Amino acid sequence: MLAELRGLNEECGIFAVWGHEDAARITYYGLHSLQHRGQEGTGIITSDGKQLSGHKGEGLVSEMFNEQVLSKLIGNAAIGHVRYATAGGGGYENVQPLLFHSQTGSMALAHNGNLVNANLIKSILEQQGSIFQTSSDTEVLAHLIRRNSGWLLKDRVKSALKQIEGAFAYVILTEKELMIALDPKGLRPLSLGKLGDAYVAASETCAFDAIGAEFIRDILPGELLIINDDGLHLEFFTESRDEAICTMEYIYFSRPDSNLQGINVHTARKNLGKRLAMEAGIEADVVTAVPDSGVSTAIGYAEASGIPYELGLIKNRYVGRTFIQPSQTLREQGVKMKLSAVRGVVEGKRVIMVDDSIVRGTTSKRIVAMLKAAGAVEVHVVISSPPIKYPCFYGIDTSTKEELIAHGHSPEEIRQLIGADSLTFLSTEGMLEAIGRPNTWKNCGQCLACFTGEYPTELYPDSLQYYYQK
Repeated sequence: MLAELRGLNEECGIFAVWGHEDAARITYYGLHSLQHRGQEGTGIITSDGKQLSGHKGEGLVSEMFNEQVLSKLIGNAAIGHVRYATAGGGGYENVQPLLFHSQTGSMALAHNGNLVNANLIKSILEQQGSIFQTSSDTEVLAHLIRRNSGWLLKDRVKSALKQIEGAFAYVILTEKELMIALDPKGLRPLSLGKLGDAYVAASETCAFDAIGAEFIRDILPGELLIINDDGLHLEFFTESRDEAICTMEYIYFSRPDSNLQGINVHTARKNLGKRLAMEAGIEADVVTAVPDSGVSTAIGYAEASGIPYELGLIKNRYVGRTFIQPSQTLREQGVKMKLSAVRGVVEGKRVIMVDDSIVRGTTSKRIVAMLKAAGAVEVHVVISSPPIKYPCFYGIDTSTKEELIAHGHSPEEIRQLIGADSLTFLSTEGMLEAIGRPNTWKNCGQCLACFTGEYPTELYPDSLQYYYQK
């Protein structure tokens, strides 16, 4: 789906490398492959063993970094970040990685996810004298690390990680070591790889393919990895671990060529499409996808149904970020600039339009209208997820239930609102079976909060105030 137009956005992607002589450039290529996870800001911090240095800014990876900038980022270790602003909003000061200096050394950190108790911790720390330089929840961890007692940095980090709750994948860089941590639920994806003798970590395995690295394994919930010149050290910072990866990573956020905990994203989406075909049972002439995340699902739907797949919608890949705006007027113009219906494919046809989700419904309504304006006689919308009825507090930009069309409307009411001839959402059971994760954890180790309202972590007043907003 066109996430930038409809408001469903992942917060960010992270990358880290230790032990490579060209760490900054390796990080640049890693971040470039993670660009789909955030387009508002990016940064790289490197370590040469004596000091940390970096560069960051608002914009795309290719806009912020060139040969001149990268040549100044010296060192064999680096962390990088691409950002879409949710918690704390935008602004240069919130672009990561965040860098902190003290008399005892420097520390940089980057974060994927969202902390549900960030405002509560901030209030306590401010009462104790802390002064925050950003409005990002990421900075909370740095303050906790600095305040915690312990001779070893890893002990202070472990203590700090126990105090925060929510979704977090962190990479932390000092002059002497790299630390990588994943929250006890594993809500966000994070993987470990090797590039020669160097270690690399990334939000998605597609970053490893871009730099020629070998995938080692997924980082486990509650795990803390410490990498330095002595090698790789593995620890857990909590005994309470219960896997619940974000389901939307499989359905929408991750790139099709990424593997999440042993499951290829493209394959999972094809299976979602096949299951959709079984559950929908629609008679039609052509199957088409809302690009890009709907393509794999549409291929699976077409294979299972026997209805041919065609490019009924074309995405214009050369529209600048000028059109990625929150205002309703520009959002409407953005749909027309981003997508075109292919009249030669859909005219006079009964069209099945495959998409990953419906959030507010405004974009779906315009695409249905676009297809009918191009001559489609029927448009049947099929969605590869259940209705999104509840807000996400873990790093996805849906913070109030009122903005979700499925919260206050039945599927039939949504169908009427978007102007479709039929509307089918995939069942929760069908979705879990199609993705194909082992049934060894609750909900196959997936977070279903946006569908069911059952959140895998405690929610705090600073999160719930959005949920109960009227």
